[in-house]
Amino acid sequence: MTGVDPAQLDDRTLLRELQTLHNTRHDTLLHASDEALTAHTQRQTALENEYLRRHPNRPIAAARTREGARSRGE
Repeated sequence: MTGVDPAQLDDRTLLRELQTLHNTRHDTLLHASDEALTAHTQRQTALENEYLRRHPNRPIAAARTREGARSRGE
């Protein structure tokens, strides 16, 4: 894994790194080498898993659930 271990990041830095990766995901998918895409995916997964570990009871928007999508007809 490249970068600082996600467990070592404070909450603010963790969120900033997640935002950066989410912002660059599309370009990475379309234009990066297979190796770069793999590294990006691994880093994103590690950061997201750390966020979920820290926030197991995060608020879930009803509209973002399967049931919520069904009620909108999607």
